[in-house]
Amino acid sequence: MVDSTCTMRVRGRVQGVCYRAHAAAEARRLGLGGTVRNLPDGSVELVATGPREAVERLAEWCRRGPPAARVASVDLQWHEAPTRFAAFSIVG
Repeated sequence: MVDSTCTMRVRGRVQGVCYRAHAAAEARRLGLGGTVRNLPDGSVELVATGPREAVERLAEWCRRGPPAARVASVDLQWHEAPTRFAAFSIVG
C-alpha cells in the first residue's frame, strides 16, 4: 500500500490541554510517522504519514481531540509525495 502524507491544522482550545501528547499517542497507535507542534497563533499542526486510511482516522480523532480540548476546525492539506518519518514525535 502506498503511504500518504497530510498536514493537519487544528484550531480552537487546543493548547494547554495535552492535545499534542494525546495526538502523538493516537498517531503511534495507528502506526503513523510524523510530527505535532504548537504554533504561535494558538493552533496545533500535525504532519502524519502512513496508509491513507490510518491518516484519515487520525484526522477524525483530531476533530474530537482529548477531553479538555474544544476543537473549532481542522484543515487538511494532502501532499503528493509522502514525507518519511522514523516515528511520531512532539517537536514544539
